[in-house]
Amino acid sequence: MQRMTSAGESPSARMGAEREQAADATRRTRLATERTYLAWWRTGLTAFAVSLGAGRLVPAIAGGPQILYSLVGILFALLGVTLIAYGRHRSREVDAAISEGRYERADERVLAPTALVAAVGGVLLSALILIDR
Repeated sequence: MQRMTSAGESPSARMGAEREQAADATRRTRLATERTYLAWWRTGLTAFAVSLGAGRLVPAIAGGPQILYSLVGILFALLGVTLIAYGRHRSREVDAAISEGRYERADERVLAPTALVAAVGGVLLSALILIDR
């Protein structure tokens, strides 16, 4: 005779439900990882758009020091490449960590310089806008 819990279900049924909940949580976590990977892509593509705008469109419309705009455009293009490449690397790291039941922190050696490059690019764009006035 099988024992019943206070809720009226057998221990094996409860264990099956717990395994199903754990599997569902893992699926949700993997889907969240995929969404995060796509966010890295969106951010990289946005950096490419800024690169094109700063390096080609703005100087063509406003005139001014083409070389400076080109340098800022190149900076944002490199930022976009870095973001997409690190997003892929990060996605693989997180997926492996999920499979092993652990947490993988983001690499500050990549994040800090990337944030610095983005900030410098923003400051340079602001300076170019003010110089051309």
